[in-house]
Amino acid sequence: MSSPSSPPSPQLFFQTMFAFQRTAALKAAIELDLFTALQEGKHTVPEIAQRCRAAERGIRILADFLAMLGFLAKEEGQYALTPDSATFLVRGSHAYMGGTVPFLLSAPMTDGFQQLTEAVRKGGTVVGRQGTIEPDHPAWVDFARSMVPMMAGPAAWIAEKVNEEKTGSCRILDIAAGHGLFGVEIAKRNPQAEIVALDWGNVLAVAQERAQAEGVGERYRTIAGSAFDVDFGKDYDVILLTNFLHHFDVATCESLLRKVHHALSDGGWAVTLEFVPNEDRISPESASFGIVMLATTPAGDAYTFKEYDRMFTESGFSRNEMHPIPMSTQAVILSYK
Repeated sequence: MSSPSSPPSPQLFFQTMFAFQRTAALKAAIELDLFTALQEGKHTVPEIAQRCRAAERGIRILADFLAMLGFLAKEEGQYALTPDSATFLVRGSHAYMGGTVPFLLSAPMTDGFQQLTEAVRKGGTVVGRQGTIEPDHPAWVDFARSMVPMMAGPAAWIAEKVNEEKTGSCRILDIAAGHGLFGVEIAKRNPQAEIVALDWGNVLAVAQERAQAEGVGERYRTIAGSAFDVDFGKDYDVILLTNFLHHFDVATCESLLRKVHHALSDGGWAVTLEFVPNEDRISPESASFGIVMLATTPAGDAYTFKEYDRMFTESGFSRNEMHPIPMSTQAVILSYK
C-alpha cells in the first residue's frame, strides 16, 4: 500500500487489468513444455523453438515476457530456469505444478469470475444452481486427478501428526476424499490403519486407483454419496476434513460437525485443512480465497480460526488448535472430542 506521502499511481490498476496476460503466458509455456526444454539444455531461441515445435518469434516474445515476470533468467540472449521454475514447472520434477492447470483454469473455476458483479449482488455464485457444490459435479474428478502436487506437503504433515499419536490399529474416515492422498499417506505410514473414503462415486474411483497403486488397497474402502446424507458409521479415531468446510455457510458446517463428533470414538480427532485468514480477513495472501468461494459457491467463505473454533465448540468438541503447515498457504486445525 502506498504511503500517504506517495503520489497517486495507476500502476496497480494496470497490473490488475492485465493480470490475465500473465496467466495466459504461463499456461502457454506449460503447454509448450518450455521449462522442460530449458532443463534439457535448450537455452537459445532456435533451440527452444525446435524443441517446443513453435515459431522462433513466438518463443522469443514469450520467453522475454516470462523473464520479465521472474519465471526465467536471461543473459546474453540465453534463457535459464530460476530455482522456482526448476522445482515446480519442469515436467518430471517431484513438485511439478503444471498438472494443476486443467483444474485451476477450468470453466467451473473461472465462469463464476466472469459473472462476479452478479455474484457480489447476490452474495453467492450465479453459475448453475449451486456452483461447484452441485452433486456429482465433474470438476471434482479433474481436481482429484490434477491437484496432488499441491496437496503432497500438507498430506505428509497430517500423516506424520496423526501417526505420532494414533499408533497401532486405527480407523480413519476421509470426508471428501478426492484424490485419496490424505488417507493413503496415513495408511502408508501405519500398516494397521484402516481408511474409509467418502465422496461422490465418480471421484472415489480416482482415490481407489491411488490406494491400489500405493499398496494399501486392502485397507481402503469407500462410501459413495453426500457427507450430509450418508451414514458414516461410528468409532473412528480420526476424521479428515480437508478443503471441505469452506464450501458451506456456518449453519451447514455445524450440522456436519455434529455428525462428525458423533462418529468419533472417545479421544478421537477431527483434522481440518483449510485456508485460514487472520482476523483482519486481508492477510496473509491466502485470505483471497474468500473471493473464490463467492464466485463458485452459494455461501462458502474463508473462515478465520476464531470462526472455526466457534463452529467446532458449538458442535461438541472440547478444544481446537491451529498448526501452520510449513511451505504451504494452509493450516491444520486439530479438534478433540
